[in-house]
Amino acid sequence: MAHCSLLLAAAPLGVAKAQPARRKLLVVGDSLSAEYGLKRGSGWVALLAARIGKEQLPFEVVNASISGDTTSGGRSRLAPLLQQHKPALVLIELGGNDALRGLPLAMTQANLAQMARAAKTAGARAVVVGMAVPPNYGKKYGDDFFALFAKVAKDEGAALVPFLLHGVADVPQAENLFQADGIHPKAGAHPRMLDNVWPVLKPLLR
Repeated sequence: MAHCSLLLAAAPLGVAKAQPARRKLLVVGDSLSAEYGLKRGSGWVALLAARIGKEQLPFEVVNASISGDTTSGGRSRLAPLLQQHKPALVLIELGGNDALRGLPLAMTQANLAQMARAAKTAGARAVVVGMAVPPNYGKKYGDDFFALFAKVAKDEGAALVPFLLHGVADVPQAENLFQADGIHPKAGAHPRMLDNVWPVLKPLLR
């Protein structure tokens, strides 16, 4: 009987040690998040997944980024992604291709706002990732483009990463950090990109 009692007493310990269910962090982005021109596993999203694992945070990263995607593309893709993955966090890294194509800023802003709203409706917290355009786009366009990300985040109650390429695109000799196309950062710049995202994301992962 004593032997049986020991077995029964030990049973709840196994339950207590069970790992917490891992929640999903969904990244919906463009080539900056899709490892364009990079060796697989060296982009900032892969580095984010590795850091989450190292810190033993109960999250799994789902990277649904597509090179060349616009906010319109992301908006149309988001509903099925939310249904499939049921994420707790949705990180939206889109807008750069809208600017490259000269799409109206009002449309970019409306698409991002709708994505943040859809994430919220699905029970997820949205994180908007800010972007900037080169000076040759003109000061007003550049200022208005940069500001729209903060406006969407404020209006929709989303978290904001001010500028994904801070310390990459806005430093002296920035061209050395970019691939030959001058648009996509080299692998060596991606740890810095993660460092721009991490302070905003980390509190939401706990």
